Amino acid sequence: MIPASFVEQVLARIDIVDLIERYVPLKKGGANYMACCPFHNEKSPSFSVSPAKQFYHCFGCGAHGTAVGFLMEYAGLSFPDAMKELAGQAGLQIPDDASMPSPADRARSQSLLEIMSIASRHYRDQLKHAPQAIEYLKKRGLTGEIAARFGIGFAPDDWQGLHAAFPKNYDDAALLEAGLVIQNDAGRRYDRFRNRIMFPILDQRGNVIAFGGRVIGAGEPKYLNSPETPLFEKGRELYGLSQARQAIREGGTVVVVEGYMDVVALAQYGFGAAVATLGTATTPTHIQKLFRQAERIVFCFDGDNAGRKAARRALEASLEHLADDKIVRFLFLPQQHDPDSFVREQGLEAFRRALDEATPLTEFLLRELRQDLDLNTAEGRAKLVHDAKEMVPRVAAPVLRLQLIRMLADDSGLAQPEVERALGLKPSHRGRAASQPTPRHNVVSPLRQLLRLLAAHPALCGQLASELVTEFDESLEKSALIALLDAFDDGALQRSSFAAMYERFRESPLEPVFADLLTHLQDDSCSEETAAAMLSDLQIKLRRNAVERAIEALQHAASTRGLSPDENQQLVSLLTQKQKLRPGQSK
Repeated sequence: MIPASFVEQVLARIDIVDLIERYVPLKKGGANYMACCPFHNEKSPSFSVSPAKQFYHCFGCGAHGTAVGFLMEYAGLSFPDAMKELAGQAGLQIPDDASMPSPADRARSQSLLEIMSIASRHYRDQLKHAPQAIEYLKKRGLTGEIAARFGIGFAPDDWQGLHAAFPKNYDDAALLEAGLVIQNDAGRRYDRFRNRIMFPILDQRGNVIAFGGRVIGAGEPKYLNSPETPLFEKGRELYGLSQARQAIREGGTVVVVEGYMDVVALAQYGFGAAVATLGTATTPTHIQKLFRQAERIVFCFDGDNAGRKAARRALEASLEHLADDKIVRFLFLPQQHDPDSFVREQGLEAFRRALDEATPLTEFLLRELRQDLDLNTAEGRAKLVHDAKEMVPRVAAPVLRLQLIRMLADDSGLAQPEVERALGLKPSHRGRAASQPTPRHNVVSPLRQLLRLLAAHPALCGQLASELVTEFDESLEKSALIALLDAFDDGALQRSSFAAMYERFRESPLEPVFADLLTHLQDDSCSEETAAAMLSDLQIKLRRNAVERAIEALQHAASTRGLSPDENQQLVSLLTQKQKLRPGQSK
């Protein structure tokens, strides 16, 4: 919750070229600086740093961001820590603010991290003297090297085993706060984890923030996780991400599995790009975090009912964070297998082939919608479209959403515009014959053109006709436009660099939109006069689009029920307006 004005101030004082050059050798290439990307392996430079935009972008793996983002991704810092580092370099002090952690809160967090580190060392030491635990890990095919890589340990079957690690402060309240011990109603405390293989859960800086424990032999629950603490929030963290980050970047794919042992076993057999959720369903935060690391997410679940339910929740969590350049797939293993047993029995290559053949998100979504429906009946087809209304409009990737709508049209026997109206969406083809294919080349929408123009020339925000904003369909781009106009009205857009504007929306659904704007900021050679003329033409185009939509609606009504005299007059008026609305003509 660092104030946006302070982020803006820091970024204004930091030169991103100087910052990145401390970690990566840069070479001048035209207006920008180039290097081989530090986030994936490549032989020719595709990593570009723009001093004008104060932004970096890799044309190979898609990594991008500001000085803040670079420190977070390269050095593994949290946002507050990255800001603290940059503020120090800029000679600034992060302001005291009620919404920011106080020095006491920061000291408490550091104390809890130290306690978790001590506990982790203790569990690792205990593993050395626990032959039954070592034997269990060997039976699961793990070597000492992989156990050390993941910091695996053992909690003895002792009610107060941690007393050996904290002989002087086992009764300290911090152990309770860290979730390491439990205190009963009588005030007696005991270890939370007993007779369990211990899996440390790390944050992005490699600090131990929680544990997962797998029971040895009989006992319930089979897996036990740390409770939520000041350090640990289940819905935000993923087991194994710290160890998997490099493999994910190299391959561009991350596999989400259900168990800690699945992650470790896959790493043992040479697949290092797996992570696991922490005893909770996949959350939108997980999706955002993973898409920052990879272009493709594969959810790998058991083929039983529990696995199907987990996949459905992952599907729903993904919808609002999809992009047309990102891929989500679902792999359902045979019911007798989990990833651990599958890779041990059939080998790594068979697992990789299974990943390549995983079910695409669209296919899985439609399969879920079609389940138990008889599409040979009108009722079944109607229910298909009705049920789709819960998910399809939430798909954030516009081209992918259009593909889904077309598939629904095929299944339901309706025309595409009819499906769109049933889903509460405006028809996506403006006056285009339904049989005419949509061009597949990369066409920039009028709204995206408008956003790029206003980002490069903020002063033009005041010349945009407000009524045009309402003409756009609800989308992330429309939300970004409203955010730009709000910032302009508040005076923030005029005084800030656009890199600071991007940081306002870090880890929000709007972040990809602002990343695109930073990447495509127009050259300074475009004068304000030229930009104003472009805006004028664009507004005419938008008004023409609105008129065409109204004409299309009336023409559809004319073909189905006929028009009233007033509607006929309105249609004539709209056709006249359409002829007048041409770029270069007066408004």
